[in-house]
Amino acid sequence: MKPETLITHLIEREETVATAESLTAGLVCATLTEVPGSSAVVRGGLVVYATDLKAKLAGVDEDLLAAHGAVHLEVAAQLAAGARDRCGATWGLGLTGVAGPDGQDGVAPGTVHVGLAGPDVLTVRTLDLSGDRASVRAGAVSGAFALLGEHLA
Repeated sequence: MKPETLITHLIEREETVATAESLTAGLVCATLTEVPGSSAVVRGGLVVYATDLKAKLAGVDEDLLAAHGAVHLEVAAQLAAGARDRCGATWGLGLTGVAGPDGQDGVAPGTVHVGLAGPDVLTVRTLDLSGDRASVRAGAVSGAFALLGEHLA
């Protein structure tokens, strides 16, 4: 879903969104805020590129990070819930993954987990993306917008 459409839906529903981003390093939030009127619904975002900041800023369980690494389904779910909670938003998006070119903690480049937390919703979608770093990051943003859009439409 296009960012303009997401912003329109959020405004109509009087709901807000926040992000906790690792591999996209704020790209989801930045793309949303390019839309005029987005300040009415975008609460903010956490850039948690370093693993320790996932715990410190977004509230991801340190034991989970130690056991499974930063690129894991449950990490994406906790990032989404942390963004929602810490920024006081209706919806939280959490993204973690490997943009490449090398793998990380045994996870292949192009593997992305997108979490969504909202009213009665906590879900994660795994994306298998191809291309260079920019392509993987752009695909992750699109995947996040698609997941949120499914729950707003």
